[in-house]
Amino acid sequence: MNTPNSYNSCEQVKSHFTLYPLLHAALLWCGSPPNQVNSHAEKATQIIPGVFLLPYMTCLEPRCRLINDAIDRGVLPVCREKGYPVDDHVAPARRHLRGQDLREWIAKEHPNDKPAFLFDEIERKVHSAISAEAYRALEVDRDAARTELKRSKVLVQELAKERDGLLAETAALKACIEKMTPAPRELGDRAETTLLNIIGGLLDLMLGKSPAGRQQSVFDNQSAIISTLLGHYEGKPGIAARTLEEKFAAAKRSLASS
Repeated sequence: MNTPNSYNSCEQVKSHFTLYPLLHAALLWCGSPPNQVNSHAEKATQIIPGVFLLPYMTCLEPRCRLINDAIDRGVLPVCREKGYPVDDHVAPARRHLRGQDLREWIAKEHPNDKPAFLFDEIERKVHSAISAEAYRALEVDRDAARTELKRSKVLVQELAKERDGLLAETAALKACIEKMTPAPRELGDRAETTLLNIIGGLLDLMLGKSPAGRQQSVFDNQSAIISTLLGHYEGKPGIAARTLEEKFAAAKRSLASS
């Protein structure tokens, strides 16, 4: 069974070896469907030998003139009814054209006006500066690029699914870790008072004197204690001059009020 493409290809090959009466060739060049050529030919009016006119097909007359002119100039081979090219004069009423000769002449002198009965779809689309072979090669490259693009899209989708799976797994692990890590507890009033009293007691001992009047530590005042703490532990949570001053003041108040 022939596919549409293979059918069209066979029709193109067949047209190369077909013998066309001049009027029929002009009608087909004007776009007449092959099965309507005879009907149009019967309605055409011959205004001069070899030149025909159809009111609804304005291109017929100029195409007839072009073909006749090419024949008269010797650039388009002409035949009589038997299909053998001749060099002598052929009367306009007997002028016939072989498809291959007509095709070569149109391609050379009218490359931008290629009729469908002689040229396939690719040849009609291709610019005259580009060969059909080059166009087909470009089509092959284009099809290969499309195939590669489809593969790339599939790969991107697979990678996206893998990424989404990893994100979901990461979120699940994060939630699990958060559940396992206890939240920091705030100190109750009693626990805070206890800690402040301890700090206050230590401050008194460090800055106080023994019953004999001797200093109980090397620190003469609170500033010295804060300076030493900063020298050894600055950067640790809570070890900052302002924080220490506030906590020491609160410790003294707590101890005094207990």
